[in-house]
Amino acid sequence: MRILIVDDEKNIRRTLTVALESMEHEVSSATNSALALAELKAHPYDVVLLDLRLSQESGLNVLEEILQVAPRVSVVMVTAYASVETAVEAMRRGAFDYLPKPCTPDQVRQVLGRIEKTRKLERRVAELESRLGTEGPEIDLTSQSPTMQKALDVAFKAAGSEATVLLLGESGTGKSVLARAMHQRSPRRTGAFVTVSCPSLSRELLESDLFGHVKGAFTGAVADTQGKVAAADGGTLFLDEIGELPLEIQAKLLRLLQEREYERVGETKPRRANVRVISATNRDLTQAVAAGKFREDLFYRLNVISLRLPPLRERVNDIERLAMIHLRFLAGHSGKDVQGFSSEALEAMRQYAWPGNLREMRNIIERAAILCSGESIEASDLADSIQPGSEIRLGGKFTLEQIEAEHIRRVVANTRTLDEAAEVLGIDPATLYRKRKKL
Repeated sequence: MRILIVDDEKNIRRTLTVALESMEHEVSSATNSALALAELKAHPYDVVLLDLRLSQESGLNVLEEILQVAPRVSVVMVTAYASVETAVEAMRRGAFDYLPKPCTPDQVRQVLGRIEKTRKLERRVAELESRLGTEGPEIDLTSQSPTMQKALDVAFKAAGSEATVLLLGESGTGKSVLARAMHQRSPRRTGAFVTVSCPSLSRELLESDLFGHVKGAFTGAVADTQGKVAAADGGTLFLDEIGELPLEIQAKLLRLLQEREYERVGETKPRRANVRVISATNRDLTQAVAAGKFREDLFYRLNVISLRLPPLRERVNDIERLAMIHLRFLAGHSGKDVQGFSSEALEAMRQYAWPGNLREMRNIIERAAILCSGESIEASDLADSIQPGSEIRLGGKFTLEQIEAEHIRRVVANTRTLDEAAEVLGIDPATLYRKRKKL
């Protein structure tokens, strides 16, 4: 862990430094609050060992300043003036623990062990929250598609940097899977990977989910919440479908990226967070900027490295491998002993356009695994839209009504909301709703 010692006694700083470095921690020190706060603003730390009495300063007051600058750091008070009252007050103000002075290496080791255990649990909770609703097979990030290979090469080179990355591509192409893989290959791999789905909440709830809020900030805010930014401190914040982020929140995100500062809803004092941002969208952000729906300065800040993930229809040689990965996972969960696909089923999947990409593939294979009666999935087990001869192609012998219906289905499958689908189709949402009822 990275530890900052804040103490005005040279011998104490030296003794603690030797002990901590022998435990293989990275250690820095400061003699007063000004130097400590400057260090915390410049570099991320896991732990601060803070003297209760710093010359003319009160360590309890410094504690509050430290937690404003670095809300995720664990502060341990160290003092020769130990008492129950000061220990309780330090905890009340946000200290993690309390050590007497002088303290033994074993006492320090035990406190740091508790901090590490707590931080691992917090990271695990954040990871589990980000995975809710997205459980699926671990996709093998290899490809025979030159376009996909190039995207993966750039992604894994960028993973080791702190640069913001913008992942582009249709819905369901694996942007969130790639973002998580980049986090796991980054220096931040021990931190949390936290996902924020930008279109899933109203503006007010999304702002609270992202930045947190204080008690009483709005109706229903019965307690303080830290928000996803604080949860991702020291790790990676993945902003899924960033193109849907409301303009009011875009300014706050820009501040976080430029200054590493943000404010919780209902709070005026700034907080700091050290996060690496990866974002994804299926929209053309340059058009959104031109239309005034996305901030140009935020776009350039997010677009340091941009990658386009090709749709599944451009990765025909990957379809069999990806289908087998999904089948092994889904068949196991359904209790079916399904070994593979018939040659006719594989050919049907290769010929299909996959408007919903990997997300649609999972749904189709899950349905087929449940309905099939043998050890392999036949073409007849697949959804009607994917069976041979069922796909509508421009120039084929199909009516305009059939072509329109198929186009609407694919656009709806490839967008997050009906409003977004209506915008793509160039019709009113109410009109789209009526047309869908007839499909």
